[in-house]
Amino acid sequence: MAVVGAILFAFYSLAVGVAYLMFGASIVPIAILGSVLLVGVQYKVGKYAALKSVGAEDLSESQYPEIHRRIDELCADMDIDKPDMKVASMGVPNAFAVGRKGAGVVVISTELIQTLEMDELEGVVAHELAHIKNRDVVTMMIGQGIASIVGIAAQFIVLFTGDNDIADFFLAMIVGNLVQFFVMIFVLAISRYREYVADADAKQYTGSGEPLARALEKIQAGNQHAQKSKVDEDVAALCIFGEGKGFLAKIVSTHPPAEKRIQRLRE
Repeated sequence: MAVVGAILFAFYSLAVGVAYLMFGASIVPIAILGSVLLVGVQYKVGKYAALKSVGAEDLSESQYPEIHRRIDELCADMDIDKPDMKVASMGVPNAFAVGRKGAGVVVISTELIQTLEMDELEGVVAHELAHIKNRDVVTMMIGQGIASIVGIAAQFIVLFTGDNDIADFFLAMIVGNLVQFFVMIFVLAISRYREYVADADAKQYTGSGEPLARALEKIQAGNQHAQKSKVDEDVAALCIFGEGKGFLAKIVSTHPPAEKRIQRLRE
C-alpha cells in the first residue's frame, strides 16, 4: 500500500508539475482545487449511479429482523455508525458498499439472502462494513481521480507540443487513455489488496473466517450464471465477488482470485 500509494502520489505530482510548466505557478492552486472537485463529483455521482443501477430499496427491519440485529452488533463491535441497509434484485448473489464512514450504504441482493445461511450472510456484511470502516470507497475514488488527472495531463502534453491539429487531437485522446489505463493498474492493485484486508477484518469481527469462506464458494457458484446478472461493470467493481481469468484479466481485476481469498480465510 505504501509503495503503490507513493507511486500514485508521484503521478499526481507529475500532473501538477505539467500544469505548472505549461501555464505557470498561478495555475497550480486551480489544478489542485479542480482535482479535488473531480474526485468529489466522481464520488457523489458514482454512489448515486450504483444504487440507481440495481434499483436498491430499503432493507425492511420488520421483514429481516435477524439480519438487522446482527448488523447492529457488528457495527457496535466495529465502532461505526450503522449504514443504510438496502436490498436489490441483482440476478446473482452479491453485495456491495458505497459511501464513507458515517454516511455509508450496504446493498445485498435478494439472491444472496436466499442462497446463504445466516452466519455466512453475516460474514459478507462484515466484509462490506469493513470497507466502509476503512474508507476503501473513498480511497478508490481518489485513485481513479489521480488516473483521470494524469490522463488529462498527458493529453495536454501531446496537444501543446504538437501542431495542435486534428491528428494531434486524436493522438492526445489515445495517449491520454493509455496513460490513464497504466495508472489504473496501480489503483486496481490497491483494490485487490483492500479486499484481503476486508476479508481479514470480517474474520476478526465474526470470530471465524469459515462462514465467509463458504459464502464466497456459494457466491462464486452463483455467479457462474453471469448472463442473468443485472450488475454492470462499474458496480461489479464494488461487489464482494468479481475476478478475472487469465494473466491480463487478473492484473486489471478489482478482486483477487476467490480461491486465494478462501484459502486465507481458512488458514
